[in-house]
Amino acid sequence: MTREFTRNMFIMLIAILVGVVIITFFIADIMRQSQIDTLNIEHKTQIQTITYKNENFTDHFFQGIVQMDSAREVREIGNYHFDFGLFWYSNAYNNFSEKYITNCIDNCTLAMTNYLKSYESFNLSKPYFENAQLFTNQSKYLEVLGYYVRFAQSGKNITLLRHTASKYLKHAAENLSNGNLDNVSLLMDLFNETEEAYGDEVGSYNDYRGQIDEYWFFDEIREPH
Repeated sequence: MTREFTRNMFIMLIAILVGVVIITFFIADIMRQSQIDTLNIEHKTQIQTITYKNENFTDHFFQGIVQMDSAREVREIGNYHFDFGLFWYSNAYNNFSEKYITNCIDNCTLAMTNYLKSYESFNLSKPYFENAQLFTNQSKYLEVLGYYVRFAQSGKNITLLRHTASKYLKHAAENLSNGNLDNVSLLMDLFNETEEAYGDEVGSYNDYRGQIDEYWFFDEIREPH
């Protein structure tokens, strides 16, 4: 009887130990699976975050580029009409002709229209570059985006100055047509002052443009290296 009881106790003990081992194994397996699931979720979240930042960075940057390219192109059209306006004014001043004055006024009007459009595009581009800075911590990207922001601001400055200069030139031509030479002299003084300010600002504009044009912005490897 004692031997039978001892054998049964031993069998029960073995069964309990086996059960404990099996339960421990299942608990460990569940814990490992839970850790794997947690890591997968964290990894997926990190990928989604990186994708979100990259997509927003690229989207803001390219939208800014589109606006800036438009601003630069329209500014050149404004410059074309401005140069012709000044050409016709000089001819009208030296050899009075209503045709020359009309040509001057028409070109100044077109210049003003294009400078205003260019100003608006530069103004729209600036926030895109500023927002793109929020989606990267890469120092070289932040650096070049800073150039784009300053370039956009400088573009706003020079187009506004040229818009003002075109307006003074247009009014000077109108007063020349009416024979108001005192007003012509005053307006041309304002024109020359504006052009002097433009000359100072366009130097900064060209510097920023050079920095941007020489900068290789995108890299196939997005991580630091």
